[in-house]
Amino acid sequence: MKVLLLKDPKDKDSGPDPYIKELGLCGFEATLIPVLSFEFLSLESLFEKLSHPECYEGLVFTSPRALEAIKICLKENSKNEAWSKSLKQRWNSKPAYVVGKATASLVEEIGLTPQGEKSGNAEKLAEYICSREKRDSSALLFPCGALKREVLPTVLREKGIPLESLTVYQTTQHADLQESLSSYFSQQGIPVSIVFFSPSGVKFCLQHIQKLSGDFINNIKFAAIGPTTAEAMEAAGIPVSCTAETPTPQDLAAGIQKALHLQNC
Repeated sequence: MKVLLLKDPKDKDSGPDPYIKELGLCGFEATLIPVLSFEFLSLESLFEKLSHPECYEGLVFTSPRALEAIKICLKENSKNEAWSKSLKQRWNSKPAYVVGKATASLVEEIGLTPQGEKSGNAEKLAEYICSREKRDSSALLFPCGALKREVLPTVLREKGIPLESLTVYQTTQHADLQESLSSYFSQQGIPVSIVFFSPSGVKFCLQHIQKLSGDFINNIKFAAIGPTTAEAMEAAGIPVSCTAETPTPQDLAAGIQKALHLQNC
């Protein structure tokens, strides 16, 4: 049974993609199609702010891409040296709040200790931050994307917890998306399930999928990696057959199996 994953592959250096691996263990033949391209912005400004931990109460990350922006900064020898010598240690005395495991592992890669990784979405992370931070303290630094949702900033603002957002990347459609989708459907046929990993994925892929699936679209079980993506799917008129309980390969595989009425692997 074929499953189509609308997401970027994991870094080649870190072995096989965990979603393909987990779905494979459950008897699915999963294929990844990259949906998004990212352009990084304001990197000098980002490192300037990272150079002054004393100005901030901590860090907030809701996307792996924000960590990628930091890693790009740290490729420069002088910046890497400054980070290794003192900045990393100084930031480690403050919280680094994250929304999920993928982001948490990237926070660990730059030498920081993540907090709140079990939150799973921005709403729950905002609640977690509010339970730990004091009103009217220094701002939390929030490197984010141009398409960030306003849920987390709004909740923190209402609770009097300052947040300083800095846009460090913008999202565009992957150049090969349309061709990759056409090739997949012509060679592999209609998958039993298609998984969306972001609202942007819904926006960029849906029209192509509707055209390529035709009348067979009703046979596909559409899955969402989390509630935010599920909301975007419902708003676009896609029936959501399952939403992963947490954004992990194991919960996604379990959700797809349940939607297809299969025994758990």
